[in-house]
Amino acid sequence: MLTMKKMIAEAIVERLSAALSVEDVERMLEYPPDAKMGDLALPCFKLSKILRNAPVKIAASIAEGFSVPCVDRAEAVNGYLNIFLSPEYLAKAVLPEVLEKGDAYGAPDLGKGKTVVLDYSSPNVAKPFHIGHLGTTVIGHSLKKLHEFAGYKCVGINYLGDWGTQFGKLITAYRLWGNRESIEAGGIDALVDLYVRINNAISGNEAEGIPANPALADEARAEFLKMEQGDEENLAIWRWFVDLSLAEYKKTYDQLGIEFDSYKGESFYTDKMPAEVQKLRDAGLLKIDDGASIVDLEEYGMPPCLILKRDGSTLYPTRDIAAAVYRKNTYDFDKAIYVTSAGQSLHFAQWFKVVELMGYDFADKLVHVPYGTVSINGAKLATRTGNVILLRDLFSLAIEKVAAIMEEKNPNLADKEKIAEAVGVGAIVFYYLSNNRIRDINFVMEDALSFDGNTGPYVQYTYARTCSVLSKAEFDASAPLSLSTPEEIELLKTLSCFEETVREAIDTYEPSVITRYILDVAGAFNRFYHNCTILGAEDSAVKNTRLALTAAAKTVLGNAFSLICLAKTEKI
Repeated sequence: MLTMKKMIAEAIVERLSAALSVEDVERMLEYPPDAKMGDLALPCFKLSKILRNAPVKIAASIAEGFSVPCVDRAEAVNGYLNIFLSPEYLAKAVLPEVLEKGDAYGAPDLGKGKTVVLDYSSPNVAKPFHIGHLGTTVIGHSLKKLHEFAGYKCVGINYLGDWGTQFGKLITAYRLWGNRESIEAGGIDALVDLYVRINNAISGNEAEGIPANPALADEARAEFLKMEQGDEENLAIWRWFVDLSLAEYKKTYDQLGIEFDSYKGESFYTDKMPAEVQKLRDAGLLKIDDGASIVDLEEYGMPPCLILKRDGSTLYPTRDIAAAVYRKNTYDFDKAIYVTSAGQSLHFAQWFKVVELMGYDFADKLVHVPYGTVSINGAKLATRTGNVILLRDLFSLAIEKVAAIMEEKNPNLADKEKIAEAVGVGAIVFYYLSNNRIRDINFVMEDALSFDGNTGPYVQYTYARTCSVLSKAEFDASAPLSLSTPEEIELLKTLSCFEETVREAIDTYEPSVITRYILDVAGAFNRFYHNCTILGAEDSAVKNTRLALTAAAKTVLGNAFSLICLAKTEKI
């Protein structure tokens, strides 16, 4: 579609002979809300001031004798130039391009020679993945896949929350109530039990008859201080906790098909923060406020950025600044993307500004991608109290439900377990990514798992349908291809928009652009499938074209699936 838009824009600029660039006209072209108004439209109201003429007259002057290879006809209607694309051009140019490029179809040439660092997922060690972690994980990985598809070199970083006073709490709890055998057997669940238990012990839990013991909080802070001072016994326990946690996390990442290039967490930057604090001092940016060291951001409309506590210990902004400097020096990124909840937006705005004030020239290359909260039936999530809905449990439930549906509909299907996992996990991912990332989501399992409507199972089933058709016949891509029905034309037009869609998703950091497009392709293909005989077409040329269209739909769906962590299922 981008190629056709450029051809049309060039012809319009030539026709107008005005001080307009081809890029200007390309940006003005719109998709009409109704197919009767054309495939593209130019609202000539935007040209009225430039050309000093009425929109109706401008549209009429362009439409008269308008001739472009990709255009069937152009009509002037109430100040709009309505453009109808040529089915012959679509068949001769677009369809062969999809078939020829295959896995590379739709990939924009944006990132050659450029590096993007993406910081996402980043769970707090010793706490399990729950549904609240899904956003940063799948949005982040989708953005990585999108940038890779566009030619960028991507570095995926899992910035583990592996440092802080919570480890003092865990070590204290472990010494009071744990032992190595039970923790090894229970893994991350045993660590969570200890964490919940010590928080209850510190704060008290009236319902369970547990009295508050604030002294344990002091003990926990002392244990973490020993870690910071290099106490090897505590550090050995801490490293063990990290390893146990990673083993659990990687099970979830394997289900999602996610790999990271780096697992350097907060602890890695402990020895890199003093240099950045000194740089802030040398620049005269640090101020003392009630004993703490801050950077005053009042003139930028933000609260102060806290760099050091009164006791001299560091905070999240200090670590994030040190991490950004290290990543720039290590990877020389052109863009660094941070995917976290919208609740951290102020935090990122603050330390991004501090980096700028420090004089680092990469400050404008730091990008925060926020997302909304997620709940299940309105339930809030909190690890401290044990009120969590674990992602592994959610995946297991989804897989179980899909397996039951498959057993009923297709009991003889081979590899049922593998397919049920792909569809169950895919249903949750697709459901999440179907929403604009900034929106809060209330997760409803029944809606996510439906094989009808705008769901993951529906689009995966559509992909399987293309595979089934193609397994029963071959087509000749070199033979003449022609479109003869509205459904064929609609499908190919939809497929032609893939690269434009990918560009939009990258520009807006919005994976839901891809999920919506997948639904458009699935809808167009299913209308084509139901209304146009494919394998049984009597005319061999028609059959060949329809098989080619099916192959093109499979290619585009498959390429798009890869951009949102959705498995390609050849059978369901």
